[in-house]
Amino acid sequence: MNKKVVVTGADGFIGSHLVEELVKTGMKVKAFCFYNSFNSWGWLDTLSKEKLSKIEIFMGDIRDPNGVRVALKGADTVFHLAALIGIPYSYNSPDNYIDTNIKGTLNVLQASRENNIRRLLVTSTSEVYGTARYAPIDENHIRQGQSPYSATKIAADSITEAFYKSFNLPVTTYGPRQSARAIIPTIITQLFNGENNIKLGSITPKRDFVYVKDVAKGFIEIAKSQRTIGEEINIATQKEISIEKLAKKIIKLINPKAKLVTEKKRIRPEKSEVERLLGSNTKIKKLTKWRPIYDMDRGLIETIKWFRKKENLGSYKHYLYNV
Repeated sequence: MNKKVVVTGADGFIGSHLVEELVKTGMKVKAFCFYNSFNSWGWLDTLSKEKLSKIEIFMGDIRDPNGVRVALKGADTVFHLAALIGIPYSYNSPDNYIDTNIKGTLNVLQASRENNIRRLLVTSTSEVYGTARYAPIDENHIRQGQSPYSATKIAADSITEAFYKSFNLPVTTYGPRQSARAIIPTIITQLFNGENNIKLGSITPKRDFVYVKDVAKGFIEIAKSQRTIGEEINIATQKEISIEKLAKKIIKLINPKAKLVTEKKRIRPEKSEVERLLGSNTKIKKLTKWRPIYDMDRGLIETIKWFRKKENLGSYKHYLYNV
């Protein structure tokens, strides 16, 4: 209670939900948002004035060492979520991913050392595991860089681990607001805009989908526990579903007459596609009090309900393949 917390990437999908959860717990939250000429705070702009009044907004760039240092000054705990995401875009612009995901993480690590941060939680991605060698995937699974994006996140994880071991730095994912690049918004927005042919890429991969509010609460539980320092921890439901079954489930909820259509340009290069991601949640359950609250059906209903609102649906370009 009343501790000062910094969330990088606070303007993003998971970051904005995490900020909300932290405010609920009584934390003093500084939201690090990406500087832009429109002074947009991303998804934080959708919060009520009452909620925003409890949040300190810091506009900066995670690639700027000095800005990160200033943002973290006086903080007790840091949640580092800022990253450049999106696998298809990483094929085109790998340099941007290196600057943001690797150098940006290094800036946060350096600033945390200099500011004597008590706890730092660095977030990763399930993409670092690549296609499952075994399932469910636990924290000992080999890392496989199957895209420039996942490779930069592996590098960020490695340098984070190095800072913990070298300097004893105390270091320790669907829903409303999700990026247009993600599979669930892709399906929902096409359906709500009257499309009868739902365009997707490969529908055979299987994924373990965690509702965003469960992810945010998982971050908080990991940060609260002394047993998680220096540990890599998965947040997972330990249940999987294929993209095809997921799509058919959403179609049934919105427009049962719609059909799936495979569009070539949406298919990843063969060796880059991650065919199976099923996470193990054994470790997080052992080290913290976290348990997933939302199952797939409840999570989808909540997500669809959010997208039904015109002001939310209107910000998505359903007619484009968003990379």
